[in-house]
Amino acid sequence: MRSIYMLAGLLMTALGIAGAFLPLLPTTPFLLVAVWCFSRSSPRLEQWLLNHQTLGPPLTNWRREGAISARTKVIAICLIVASYGFFWYRTQPSLLLAGVVGLILSASATFILTRPLPKRG
Repeated sequence: MRSIYMLAGLLMTALGIAGAFLPLLPTTPFLLVAVWCFSRSSPRLEQWLLNHQTLGPPLTNWRREGAISARTKVIAICLIVASYGFFWYRTQPSLLLAGVVGLILSASATFILTRPLPKRG
């Protein structure tokens, strides 16, 4: 099982890093899964991710407090709005499909906005 968790962690890390450069591919959710996989397979890689200068702070904030930084919230909400606009413009969806996609994205935005901000300290 450790090998499966290790491979999944490596794959999630690669997808998370790719997400930093590719639009619409999320970074943090993949890295959260990677940290979880590494916690079951490689404490060394888990600590590497958590202590990484760039990747570590959002992971640590989430793990410690379930918190999302204000900057990350703004970026996420802007990307959600842009994604919906792109979806609407490119697909010209039916009202039903537009409503379903809008509800899903609204639920995602609500979840993000209701997470606490990280405590300073």
